[in-house]
Amino acid sequence: MQPTKLACIMAVVFLVTAVIPSPLAAQDNQDHKNAKHHQYRFVDLGTFGGSSSYFTIVGTRAVNNQGTATGAADTSIPDPYAPNCFFPECLVAHTFAYESGQITDLGSLPGVNNSGPNDINSQGVIVGISENGAIDPITGLPETVAVVWKNGQIITLPNFGGNFSYANAINNREQIAGFALNTTLDSFGFAEFCFNPPFGQEQVAVIWQDEIPQNLGTLGGPDSCALWINEKGQAAGHSMTNAVINPVTGFPTVDPFIWDHGKMLDLGTLGGTLGLANKMNNRGQVVGQSNLAGDLTAHPFLWDRGSLIDLGTLGGTFGLASSVSDSGIIVGGATNQNDQSFLAFLWKNGVMTNLGTLAGDDCSVANNVNSGGQVVGSSFPCAGGPSRGFLWQSGSIFDLNAYVPAGSDLTLSEATFVNDRGEITAQGVASNGDQHAVLLIPCGGCIVAEAKTAATENSRVPSDRPPSDAAATWRSRLARRLGRRHYIPSVVAPRN
Repeated sequence: MQPTKLACIMAVVFLVTAVIPSPLAAQDNQDHKNAKHHQYRFVDLGTFGGSSSYFTIVGTRAVNNQGTATGAADTSIPDPYAPNCFFPECLVAHTFAYESGQITDLGSLPGVNNSGPNDINSQGVIVGISENGAIDPITGLPETVAVVWKNGQIITLPNFGGNFSYANAINNREQIAGFALNTTLDSFGFAEFCFNPPFGQEQVAVIWQDEIPQNLGTLGGPDSCALWINEKGQAAGHSMTNAVINPVTGFPTVDPFIWDHGKMLDLGTLGGTLGLANKMNNRGQVVGQSNLAGDLTAHPFLWDRGSLIDLGTLGGTFGLASSVSDSGIIVGGATNQNDQSFLAFLWKNGVMTNLGTLAGDDCSVANNVNSGGQVVGSSFPCAGGPSRGFLWQSGSIFDLNAYVPAGSDLTLSEATFVNDRGEITAQGVASNGDQHAVLLIPCGGCIVAEAKTAATENSRVPSDRPPSDAAATWRSRLARRLGRRHYIPSVVAPRN
């Protein structure tokens, strides 16, 4: 691992009133006057001798509430499975843990194999995937299996006889949610909705307890996956309900589910044939995205105690919910009128608030919200161009690049997660295209360094320009981003 780079800076933030109803705007103006300068310690986590390091883009925890972070970093070893590389650099990557200023290479299963984490609990137990050195005879891709890192060891989780398994989330009871393949051939490629390539075998949702897999079954179709688990042991994911192809989606009907007290409950959809569970909190609330009738539009949803609620949009036809806090605050992204822009939102007590964008951008998306209502995500030009990570709190949106030290070559392109201590994980992009995992740690009274850029805010939402092909651009960009939610072993093009 290259030496960890630490810096701490304080940015003077110029606050601009958000475009929201006037009573709230007036309150925000007062909040802005009383706002304190943010201070963060900037930690570039570097690599294990290679070019890049990564956090998961959005979803599960990249840093727990004890301050332990986990991601994956390149080594200098060429990927032996090229061109079927784990990451575009085609270098072997290993899972890491960062704690109290120390970075530990957690390795992979024996051999020259890649690994990547997906979640970490309060005890620092990490779950994810690792290649095992075998080639799947059905797909021709490297076999990748669910693993857990615990007490300095990497442990393979049992599957159902297939050639792939995936661990995505873990709670403090060390119950692990994911999916595993069985030996039945499957041509549907349902794995597309679980953010992996088609496998050729059926996949079923699973909870591992004490390293023993429990098959959760499906909602009637051949495939399912569990992606979330809370402290009650409730799991959430999505499942096929039948094996009949729908003409618009090209797939059988897919519904979100919650697993509770030994039963899989179908949460239904908002009228369409495709619904996905994107997050669940400790109250058992599930948020995600569902097609409406006809499958030509999609809205974010909240499932709460038996009711499926359409959260609506910011005036357009498309949206999704990315995260929900234990207090029921929901964040995500939705389109405005004529689907001109895709914009980050916060939903609370039945009201959807537009979080706006950073100065110069007209699109944004919120990735995560913590118990204090801090929101992180990315802001970018709808028509294409570099994105920037943001923090939103108390009615204001801040450019996190204000906390990149002047000597760093990194631009923070996306903020992926914020824990309840306010620690933020982000992706930094160097001028040569290398990516580094970055941790921003709140600090008080720390040494102030010069900011690389000034933090700015802009809640401008273009509503008077004619529709253009920008909508197609943000749709394509959003699809690529969602495809990077989790580590995806697949055929990727090596980066030049």
